Amino acid sequence: MDAVIEARSLRKSYRKTQALNDVSLHVERGHIMGLIGPNGAGKTTLLRALTGLLRVDGELDVLGNHPWTDRVKLMRDVAFIADTATLPKWARISQILTYVEAVHSNFSRERAEHFLKQTGIDTSRRVKTLSKGMKVQVHLALVMAIDASLLVLDEPTLGLDILFRKTFYTNLLNDYFDDNRTIIVSTHQIEEIEHILTDVVFINQGRILLDSSMDDINERYATVAVKRDNVEAARQLKPLQENVLLGQHVFLFEGVAREKLEALGEMSPTRIADLFTAKMQEKQA
Repeated sequence: MDAVIEARSLRKSYRKTQALNDVSLHVERGHIMGLIGPNGAGKTTLLRALTGLLRVDGELDVLGNHPWTDRVKLMRDVAFIADTATLPKWARISQILTYVEAVHSNFSRERAEHFLKQTGIDTSRRVKTLSKGMKVQVHLALVMAIDASLLVLDEPTLGLDILFRKTFYTNLLNDYFDDNRTIIVSTHQIEEIEHILTDVVFINQGRILLDSSMDDINERYATVAVKRDNVEAARQLKPLQENVLLGQHVFLFEGVAREKLEALGEMSPTRIADLFTAKMQEKQA
């Protein structure tokens, strides 16, 4: 397969904090990877390393380049939007479009205007007159108008209401993503992106807790609403997690044969948010 990212034993420390601790990662072309973790887990540090904004120890290759030493070359094929991204307050949106068009050879003003038209934001407006959500939408339109092999999104829809978040992810799939592009998205809004993911990585305290394809997760994990008479039998199978919801016992299992689980109650696909919570609790135990 065609690897876009190869990372081995990445390490980064800030005084007494180990932001990245022996992180290894392999991401294929044409995949959408979700990077999930609590605040301070190392997500932003990892994304900044991948885009050449931060120097780290270890081996790292992104699109055939070393991000730190070959950043100028790398960024011709990478688009990155961070949750702290800013736009000049004095500028009109049209001026920003003109600037990006002049400095980035893979930027399509036509595509940016197409995305902005869907938001209803007039390009003659100055940035200082926009709400927080509108500024986010302008950022997203700029990034999605870049013909990049790798799109890196750090909390991309922070500040947007649910309608525009859904519109963004719909546009991401229908108007941007294809087999030649790879997307990495870090977000706390897990439920809104899990249906588009091909792979998921859990990170906490600088370490990878889980690195798996969605297909493998669906094979390996199962959620079962267990009948009351079967609760003790379910506990004997050593579930990752047990919750009681409105009197119903719901268990999350790893690596248990399907035929055993089917006899306990009603099975359903495991939600990424529930699996992440279970893995975090397992780590803390």
